Amino acid sequence: MTQVVLGENEGIESALRRFKRQVSKAGILADVKSHRHFETPLEKKKRKAVMARRKRRYR
Repeated sequence: MTQVVLGENEGIESALRRFKRQVSKAGILADVKSHRHFETPLEKKKRKAVMARRKRRYR
């Protein structure tokens, strides 16, 4: 779970920026988007193949 503790003189804008950064690093939004709709086994297989290709290319 992502959590942001406000400092004494910290503004809400900077805390919101920190929260958004933590959420993106944790991959929470990507997970929510992937669970937004049903994915057929064929679509899942294709997506995993594309991710594997991307991983191999960037190593």
